[in-house]
Amino acid sequence: MNSIESLEKTVQQVRRDILRMVHKVNSGHPGGSLGCAEFFVVLYNKIMNYNSVFSMDGIGEDLFFLSNGHISPVYYSVLARSGFFPVEELNTFRLLDSRLQGHPTTHEKLPGIRIASGSLGQGMSVAIGSAAAKNLNQDNSLVYSLHGDGELQEGQNWEAIMYAGAKKIDNIIATIDVNGKQIDGSTDDVLHMGSLRKKFEAFDWKVISIEKGNDVAAITEGLQLAKKETNKGKPICVLLHTEMGNGVDFMMHTHAWHGKAPNDEQLQQALDQNPATLGDY
Repeated sequence: MNSIESLEKTVQQVRRDILRMVHKVNSGHPGGSLGCAEFFVVLYNKIMNYNSVFSMDGIGEDLFFLSNGHISPVYYSVLARSGFFPVEELNTFRLLDSRLQGHPTTHEKLPGIRIASGSLGQGMSVAIGSAAAKNLNQDNSLVYSLHGDGELQEGQNWEAIMYAGAKKIDNIIATIDVNGKQIDGSTDDVLHMGSLRKKFEAFDWKVISIEKGNDVAAITEGLQLAKKETNKGKPICVLLHTEMGNGVDFMMHTHAWHGKAPNDEQLQQALDQNPATLGDY
């Protein structure tokens, strides 16, 4: 169950979901979504312990917070494919009155969504606060979060990162999507941040690097190692090195598809590279 082969097939279907969602409404963020497809599939199918029936309080289960909420297409796809809501609902992405808005929100009460996100820089604070609450409640489950590397240019992150290290919040695994790109270009050109490893270590975090961030086996191994390092007095940072637009050749190695939908011809070309494995919605 949940073999590497099975996970890879799910990743391929998730790519199709992402592409079809953003194409239908000519809006959304395919680049980062495609780059994180493997991470989400592994997280929800191999790593996290969560209840099949969604509850907002999350007591006794692992929690996940998406900070860079603009990559909602991959989040919605994996939530649906994990049974949180019907897969057919992906067809409503970004439509008026849909529960699947461009950035995840909570007032639509979509199962799996615990915070409204997409105002970049805020998710780290929420995740660390939730981890601290679990410690206070003697809840031994873990908190996971995902953040963009460009998002770390927001200062609020570093206040939260400093707090977590100082207070030894050691039940959190914060993953950074290190793809080196953001909406205006490369992260180095927009605002070079130096060594993320050294920065997190300076704030007394344990840092784990997954160099093959689009490889299901490598992600599985890296996140399992991260779990083993929890509850040892330090928060955990996972540096996940991904390729924006992964799985679609003309979307890779560029920031151009950060927030751009494919046209009809481009969609078909991308889908041809990712044949259906689980069935389209």
